[in-house]
Amino acid sequence: MKIHLKIWRQKNRNTPGKLKDYTLTDIIPELSFLEMLDILNEKLLKKGEEPVAFDHDCREGICGMCSLYINGRAHGTEQSVTACQLHMRSFKEGETIYIEPWRAKPFPVIKDLIVDRSAFDRIIQAGGYISVNTGSAPDANVIPISNEKVKEAFDAADCIGCGACVAVCKNASAMLFVAAKVSHFALLPQGQMEKQLRVERMVAQMDKEGFGACTNTGACSFECPKNISLDHIARLNREYLSAKLTS
Repeated sequence: MKIHLKIWRQKNRNTPGKLKDYTLTDIIPELSFLEMLDILNEKLLKKGEEPVAFDHDCREGICGMCSLYINGRAHGTEQSVTACQLHMRSFKEGETIYIEPWRAKPFPVIKDLIVDRSAFDRIIQAGGYISVNTGSAPDANVIPISNEKVKEAFDAADCIGCGACVAVCKNASAMLFVAAKVSHFALLPQGQMEKQLRVERMVAQMDKEGFGACTNTGACSFECPKNISLDHIARLNREYLSAKLTS
């Protein structure tokens, strides 16, 4: 299978980047997208050229590291998958594939296709945790929780923090990410003690990082590889309003 690649190359965040052309002629359809990039890098190294820098870790759709903009779509053209789960059979013989990093001011490019997503880490550090003593695991497990609440909490906990929601939003909003983290704890008894302080701190940190406002276009949920629901953004707004009224 022959493919043409246009890949964003950028030495660092202070150096202008540009798309560079590459051609591969021996790609089999069963390869994953990241395996294809591995083959490209092997060829570049053999020629004494610098390989393309890109993020990856588990390659199982769990870690969210493979943050690539492929042909104008976050994680590629397949629905509900990360870039590492995308396979070359999704592309046509001779197709030109555009590969770029996330485009958002809070996610500056480190090198080539790697962006700095530490803004998400700082949002979590601001309040995305439970610090109160909830007892040992057996004690926590005896607290009755409705099946409906459990399902909603698990849906929110599915968020892998890949940043696709930010990349596809016209405002570079992080509302879906923050909403998932707030909603996860807001639905569980263990998270009730700090829920007001949590939502205020996380939203304040989100604004401090420079993420844009949500205008409810729904692109974030549509492109999310874990299908995080927009319902969580509605819950975030309710939790934030309640916290502000009672704090």
